[in-house]
Amino acid sequence: MKIANGKRILMLVENQPFPQDPRVFREATTLAEHGYQVSVIAQRHKKQPWHETLNGVAVYRYPAPITGDGFIGYLVEYGYSVFAAFVLSFVVLFHRGFDVIHAHNPPDFYALIGAFYKLFGKQFVFDHHDLAPEMYKALNDGKGNRLIHKILVLFEKMSSRLADHVIVTNESYKKIQIERGGVSEEAITIVRNGPNLERIHLVAPDTELQSRAKTIIGYVGDMGHHDGIDYLVRAVHHLVHDLKRTDFYCVLIGTGDAWEDMKAYSHELGLDKYIWFTGYVSDEEMLRYLSSTHICVDPDPANSFTDRSSMIKMTEYMALQRAIVAFRLTEHQFTAQDAAIYAEPNDELEFARCIETLMDDPERRLEMGEIGRRRIESALSWPHQAQALVKAYATLYPANDKAAIIREREIV
Repeated sequence: MKIANGKRILMLVENQPFPQDPRVFREATTLAEHGYQVSVIAQRHKKQPWHETLNGVAVYRYPAPITGDGFIGYLVEYGYSVFAAFVLSFVVLFHRGFDVIHAHNPPDFYALIGAFYKLFGKQFVFDHHDLAPEMYKALNDGKGNRLIHKILVLFEKMSSRLADHVIVTNESYKKIQIERGGVSEEAITIVRNGPNLERIHLVAPDTELQSRAKTIIGYVGDMGHHDGIDYLVRAVHHLVHDLKRTDFYCVLIGTGDAWEDMKAYSHELGLDKYIWFTGYVSDEEMLRYLSSTHICVDPDPANSFTDRSSMIKMTEYMALQRAIVAFRLTEHQFTAQDAAIYAEPNDELEFARCIETLMDDPERRLEMGEIGRRRIESALSWPHQAQALVKAYATLYPANDKAAIIREREIV
């Protein structure tokens, strides 16, 4: 088998296993479908093999790190992951070869691997998923250690300035790359977190879930301490105790670092009758539960991280034609537009009132759901984003777009 010069990609991802990270999976398989040889290095999840091929993508895995809290914990976790990925990169280099290191953050420390291989003529693509400095502050109530924050900014800048091309998720991140990263606009491509409509689609609802209340409210996603689940729990408390509504049931799909704490918090507030924390569920169960909802919510509170970030859950709700309630954040409004109603930032009582408004207006819910679905189909779904991704790679190796490629070489 021969692979064209410049068409061999090594992707690095740490924060989720592969193929569990939907963005990385979509990007890797899209590039493979367009003739690129794609390898991925990721942590190993449960009983996954250390090496396999999925949808044309070669996956190499290292044992998952022990996750930790605080600066030392994160340093150990990320330090181990970067070292393990670096070691495995040599396996990929001599087994399949690669021309591009494509690093998905967090962490931004993968720039160290990119810097090493740039010495040998490889190119580096920085795929900017999260604003690590802002996320650090969000996890520490807007404060945190100044030195740690400066280190995170330093590595983000290093990733940006080392990169031959930067991929970002939205206009806010693009602005950060230009202003803080010093990257030229021409070297940045926006590839949004567009849903795959073959995966995210309506199915038959769960009749048992729907029988629990007149209105089913849904949430799906990670439940970290910065994801606003506590805001949602308090909004539900307002809905019951201040607005005197008991004709609803809230299903929270997913798990995360804050899952146990949020279950305990909900119990403490006496909300067990109204909230169900499902924990981890399969894709089939997730679709069945979300297809049973009437309203979906994104309770991410306003801060310097969330206001600039695009949340995958928002586009998934829109793909399922669900009306949304969220706080008024910049990227929320760009994504959902009139498919959502927005509470003033971090006002949990108003969030509850917005939910109540939609509970009492089924026609508006349907209209909002249709608006969201049209927006997904016309602009935000993955096929639209895939075009931008492939175009970005064409800027790295323009010769790959020519009908005839003169120079080819055997896989190392």
